[in-house]
Amino acid sequence: MNDLYLNHNSTDIYYMTLAINQAKKAIYTTRPNPAVGCILVKDNMIIGEGFTSPVGGNHAEINALNHAKNNHHQVNDSTAYVTLEPCSHYGKTPPCSKAIIEAGIKRVVIAGLDPNPKVAGRGVKMLQDAGVNVTTGLLSDQAEQLNKGFLKAMRIGMPYVRLKIATSLDGKTAMASGESKWITGVEAREDVQKIRALSGAIITGSQTVIDDNPNLNVRSNQLGIDVNEIPQPKIAVLDRRNRLSDKTDYKICKNENTIFCHDDDLKQLLSDLVTQYQIYDVMVEAGSKVVGSFIKQDLIDELVVYQAPCLLGADARTMADFKINHLSGQKRFKLVSHETMGNDLKLVFTKQ
Repeated sequence: MNDLYLNHNSTDIYYMTLAINQAKKAIYTTRPNPAVGCILVKDNMIIGEGFTSPVGGNHAEINALNHAKNNHHQVNDSTAYVTLEPCSHYGKTPPCSKAIIEAGIKRVVIAGLDPNPKVAGRGVKMLQDAGVNVTTGLLSDQAEQLNKGFLKAMRIGMPYVRLKIATSLDGKTAMASGESKWITGVEAREDVQKIRALSGAIITGSQTVIDDNPNLNVRSNQLGIDVNEIPQPKIAVLDRRNRLSDKTDYKICKNENTIFCHDDDLKQLLSDLVTQYQIYDVMVEAGSKVVGSFIKQDLIDELVVYQAPCLLGADARTMADFKINHLSGQKRFKLVSHETMGNDLKLVFTKQ
């Protein structure tokens, strides 16, 4: 059997980096499928490249093979660099591992294995059983960043949850009246569009709908692709008091993509989004009570804070409404990135 964890040389790293760049082109358009990139190399020359098409279309490997063939390249005896293990099952498309074998590719370098129970090492085994030289683990951390939701859902049946907050320096998100447009600047609001575009669902609260009457849709033309190619996220409205329905006169309520959740079991809602709707990336964009509930129940994976250089005072609404009785119960996070957005600061945290 081939050693799946051989050391990789600088050439392998270079081509896998290009495969990851291919995968990045698909991050907004492929859900619920993962964004995957593939590079085909023969005689130290790139002969094919591709990334995952929208759901129902070709996977990255097939697009790379077609790209090579359309340019009259012979793919036999080439090396394929793929960011995620090629599939081994029949779904909406045939198995990519089978296509690789039939194409005569002699070596496959894979960044990470696919935890999907339908794949889970079977793609690698299929390749190896056919005599293909397979190695894995190259730039796996970088590749995993592209599909956090898919990989988490396949592993534990829960989505990756990003909680977004726009706040003042004193941790306030709105005036006491509910007025909140706009605390942050244009650049920060434009960046929020990227998170929405990554998300299969946006969770909000009924009070946010009533106060702000938001669209919570993807509408930016600065994401590198036509906004019409991006599937709009489903909206999940937390409405324990049954104040809203599809007959209520708010923008979200008229959206056929909206579902209304009338209980407060957030963990069950997240699980249902995975099992019933194949939603693996979730964004929480809500008021302080909903935010506080997600934080208190340890249900978030990533906290994204856009902090504006302003102060709103003691009577303004707090960013997260929850209580702890002792310092030992504090919710701590790890800062993983920070950057300026116009006059605002974007801070990204993960659970510590």
